[in-house]
Amino acid sequence: MEKITVPFIYGDGVGPEVVGATLKIVDAALAKAYGGSKQIEWKEVLAGGKSFEQLGTWLPDETMEAFRKYHIGLKGPLTTPVGGGIRSLNVALRQTLDLYVCLRPVRWFRGVATPVLHPERVNMTVFRENTEDIYAGIEWEPGTEEAERFGKFLLGDMGVKKVRFPDTAAYGVKVISKEGTERLVRAACRYALDRGLPSVTLVHKGNIMKFTEGGFKKWGYELAQKEFGDALSSGRLVIKDCICDAFLQNALLKPEDYSVIATPNLNGDYVSDMLAAQVGGIGIAPGANINFDTRDAIFEATHGTAPDIAGKNIVNPCSNLLSAVMLLEFVGWNEAGERITAALEKAFASGRATADLARLMPSGTALSTTDFTDLIISLL
Repeated sequence: MEKITVPFIYGDGVGPEVVGATLKIVDAALAKAYGGSKQIEWKEVLAGGKSFEQLGTWLPDETMEAFRKYHIGLKGPLTTPVGGGIRSLNVALRQTLDLYVCLRPVRWFRGVATPVLHPERVNMTVFRENTEDIYAGIEWEPGTEEAERFGKFLLGDMGVKKVRFPDTAAYGVKVISKEGTERLVRAACRYALDRGLPSVTLVHKGNIMKFTEGGFKKWGYELAQKEFGDALSSGRLVIKDCICDAFLQNALLKPEDYSVIATPNLNGDYVSDMLAAQVGGIGIAPGANINFDTRDAIFEATHGTAPDIAGKNIVNPCSNLLSAVMLLEFVGWNEAGERITAALEKAFASGRATADLARLMPSGTALSTTDFTDLIISLL
């Protein structure tokens, strides 16, 4: 028997419900696919509100140690502490473990209502850089000593003339490096080649931010030519670029032109959620944070904690569930993941889903979270 240990975080708000449903379905899929020869030992670790209540800390060292030891994890949504301390638990996990890719595959399931005419044309995977850009959190609040010192440095030492209101300005630093760009684009190109996908598109705003996002574009092209020149010359891989605002329009008008997207952190936030909306919303949008060099990875629901519906047994578990499918693919247990995906396709095609999706389906049948979980298990 092959068994792996996967640390998991229930999370806050609806987290325990979506993670609980996911664990049940994944265990059932493994049993169906492998008859007990492959199993996951789920190991709960703490973070977020539950951790703060029990241990007085939002992100215990033991949790980080578990992810480092087992190199893989699953998590529900986490609340962001109000006030001082950790800016974002999700960002802290990504940066501490150097999970430099936020991987967001986007596809449509037949039967799911969407705001676009042809959601079936949307089939993209977003490689969002996860550790740099303005999400690095290098910024200073107006009126603080740090902001005043930084402002004086810009206006004095650097001769900057474009700060219109220095006395009330907040400052942030946008960091994009050659090394950070190269490892992201390398991972995107390998992903495309391994799966026979036609292109990698660098999405950037380099026409305005010439040395940061312009550097991203330049370094991305250089890396692709240097390390994947044979694939480019043979036509097995195409590398291209698109300015981010144009991409947001093109992704609506001609999504079939795009396959794998590589983009800096902030762009990736906008792009991945916009694409998710085209196929039915963030409730069925999976995600993973991965270091493709060390093979460390955490798979997570991409939505928030939704405290207004927590405990009501109505939340849609599919974002977390499809993230677990990505986890199964990551460890090579594809058959179990395929069974879950096929079960979801059957459920949605028949108009059966949780209320958020069912209310928009013609003749949709709204199921509770637990009933939907049982349905998916029955369809495996």
